[in-house]
Amino acid sequence: MAEERGAAQRRFGMVAGETSGDLLAGAVLQGLRQADPGMACAGVGGPAMAAAGFDRWWDVSELSVMGYAEVLRAYPRLLRMRRALGDRLLDWRPDVFVGVDAPDFNLDLEARLRDGGIRVVHFVSPSIWAWRGERIEKIRRSVDHMLLVFPFEAEIYARAGIAATYVGHPLADAIPLQSDGEGARLRLGLDAGRTTVALLPGSRAGEVKHMGETFVRTAAWLHARRPDLQFVLPAAGQALYERLQETIAAMRLPDGLRLTLVQGRSHEALAAADSVLVASGTATLETALFRKPMVIAYRLAWLSHRIMRKRGYLPWIGLPNILAGEALVPEFIQDQATPEAMGAALLAQLDDDAGRQRIAARFEAMHHELRRDCAQQAAAVLMELTDGPRAHR
Repeated sequence: MAEERGAAQRRFGMVAGETSGDLLAGAVLQGLRQADPGMACAGVGGPAMAAAGFDRWWDVSELSVMGYAEVLRAYPRLLRMRRALGDRLLDWRPDVFVGVDAPDFNLDLEARLRDGGIRVVHFVSPSIWAWRGERIEKIRRSVDHMLLVFPFEAEIYARAGIAATYVGHPLADAIPLQSDGEGARLRLGLDAGRTTVALLPGSRAGEVKHMGETFVRTAAWLHARRPDLQFVLPAAGQALYERLQETIAAMRLPDGLRLTLVQGRSHEALAAADSVLVASGTATLETALFRKPMVIAYRLAWLSHRIMRKRGYLPWIGLPNILAGEALVPEFIQDQATPEAMGAALLAQLDDDAGRQRIAARFEAMHHELRRDCAQQAAAVLMELTDGPRAHR
C-alpha cells in the first residue's frame, strides 16, 4: 500500500551515483527547497544532498563503483539494491523521480518507475555524444524529460524527439569567476609564493587505486627536476584520505618533496594551483572552471579498457577538450599515463606563460557559457512537471 501524505506536499525521489552527482543534486535540491520549503525528497544521496534536507535511504557510496570489472563484482549487490529501491519508491509515490547521472544504474530503475506511473526526469545526459550512442533508445523508453548540463546536447535530444532543457552546469554557478590563489595556498598551509601543482587522482576508490601512486610518483619525478615546486593532493573523504596516507607512507619518496595531503578541499587546491594533474571526470571540468592548465590522465582495469576501446568514443576523454572541440590540454590514457610523460607535460605548461594565458581565456569563455543559474532553472522545470499531467502511465 502506498504511504499516505498531506495533499499539498510535493515528493521527489532522487538517486545520485557518486560524489560528483551528490554535488549536482545538492545544488538542485537547494533550488527546490527555495521554491517549496515543505517538499520531501528521498532516495540515494550523499552529504551535499543531506544538507538540503534529503532523506538518505542509501548512501551514495553504495553506488560508487568504477569500470566494467569492478561493476561485475558488485553486480549482484547492485541488482538487489535497485530492486529494493524501486519497490520503496513505487510505494512512496513521488511526484517526480530524478535520476542524477549514473545511467547504468538509473535508466533501468527509471523505466520501472515510469511504467509504474511515476514521472521521470534524468539529470545529466549519458555521454551518448562520445560513445554508445544507441543508448538514446533506452533513454526514450525510460525518461519523460532530460535536464542537460552542456549546450551541445540540446540538438541531440531535439533530433531524437525527447523533451529536454539545457539548464547550465551547477559547478559553473558554484565556482567563482575569479579565485584567490595566494589566499588558497595560505589556507592550505602551503608556501604562498611557491609554484604549486595540484594532484587529483579521482573521487572513487577504484580511481585512486589505479592512479593514486602514479600521481605521487609524477610529483617525485617533477621534484627531481624542479625542487622548488610544491604539491597538494586533496582526498575525497576520510576513507580515501587514509588510503592515500598508507600509499604515500609505503613509497620511497625523495627527501625534500613538498607534498601536502588534505581531506576534501579540492576547490581550494585548484584555486591554489598553477597547474593540475587530474583524473578524467568531473574534476577536469572543475579545473577548467578555475582556469587552470591541466594534464588529464585515466587508467582503468584491463578488461574495462578493452571494452571501452572496442565500443568507441570521441578522440578525447576530458570534458575541457570535448567542450573545446580540440586537444586544448594533453591527455594520457592507460600505459601512456607514466610519471615521465605526465611530468614532462606539466613542466611544459609551467614554462609556457603565453600558452597558460591562452588556455585560461578559453576556459573563461567556457565558464560563462555554462553559468546559467542551473539550480533555479532545474528546480523550475521540476516544479512545473509536478503540476502538469503525467506524460506516461
